Amino acid sequence: MALTVALQMDPMEGINIDADSSFALAEEAQRRGHSLFHYLPRTLRLEDGRVSAVGHAMNVQRVRGDHVCFGAREPIDLAQMDVVLLRQDPPFDLTYITTTHILDHIHPKTLVVNDPAGVRNAPEKILVTDFPDLMPPTLISADPEAIRDFRARHRDIILKPLFGNGGAGVFHLRPDDENLGALLDMFFVNTLEPLMIQTYLPAVREGDKRIILIDGEAAGALNRVPKDGDARSNMHVGGRAEPAVLTKRDHDICRRIGPVLKARGLLFVGLDVIGNYVTEINVTSPTGIQEIGRFDKTNLAARIWDAIEAKYTATRT
Repeated sequence: MALTVALQMDPMEGINIDADSSFALAEEAQRRGHSLFHYLPRTLRLEDGRVSAVGHAMNVQRVRGDHVCFGAREPIDLAQMDVVLLRQDPPFDLTYITTTHILDHIHPKTLVVNDPAGVRNAPEKILVTDFPDLMPPTLISADPEAIRDFRARHRDIILKPLFGNGGAGVFHLRPDDENLGALLDMFFVNTLEPLMIQTYLPAVREGDKRIILIDGEAAGALNRVPKDGDARSNMHVGGRAEPAVLTKRDHDICRRIGPVLKARGLLFVGLDVIGNYVTEINVTSPTGIQEIGRFDKTNLAARIWDAIEAKYTATRT
């Protein structure tokens, strides 16, 4: 099976080929004989019912500093592609949401992974609220009074932008920290976008586990340990990757959440688990498969492509 595959993502030139999951997916697709096309989200267009984008045919290779070769810049009718990988990073803003509405016009005739409606209806910090018993105490609000009340009751809290990513804008406020008012002023000076506030989980010092689910099934995990002096475990901000083993609690969590993800067409997902609690469900552009591969000697990109190819075949029968 040779497929035509378009990647809607951020610029390829500056990615870290040793960590980027999109690069691993492109590499595996190429290994299988699929042809690749890369375009930036801003070039996506909808005109008279036709969805197109401007980008480049692409080849990749695992050579640092020389990892991508582009063809000539050209427009392409995305309805003529077999698969589109929706892989740009958040922020999950109206620009991101608009791309999902446009891609709705070609899916599932052109298979979009993850399903654009599923992504649109499942922002990572909101989808998890469908499982309140699996979460730590959590508030989503833009109301400073509600935030102060939550902090008064729970005292030791994490405060973060609702639609952020990569650990940006995440703050740990201890009970004696006097900066809450200043932080709320900073966040709300230009926007009333809600914040997510959660009780601080001391177990984060032992790591924030990223569990990869492929078509609803747990496929692997890694542990991300915060560096000293930082409450954030994201590898973008210095978190250290370590091997991880799925516990009984982890498997129970995956059995609860996995079928919901599969039903929504969310084929490649990353759960964030601290101790016994799920804190986020990442559906936009999950990462971690290369690190897991180095620890477990497993090729998750191959398993993801097995699932994509099976779904593509199913849509044609």
